[in-house]
Amino acid sequence: MKRQVSRMAVSKKKAAKKVAKVMHEFKAGTLHTGSKKGPIVKSRKQAVAIAMSESGMKRPVKKSTTRKKMK
Repeated sequence: MKRQVSRMAVSKKKAAKKVAKVMHEFKAGTLHTGSKKGPIVKSRKQAVAIAMSESGMKRPVKKSTTRKKMK
């Protein structure tokens, strides 16, 4: 019987590689916003947002504590 590799694991590996590549560009100072003609990214948060966008990942949602405080 053939062993099936789940597609989810493969896509996570590809996404992780893409994020690593984008963060490497950021650290090297060659990551641009939009196209290569755009300004260089200086914020780490912006670099993470670009990496997540390009890799197709979603931002983890945090539970809000404001509602608990209001009650």
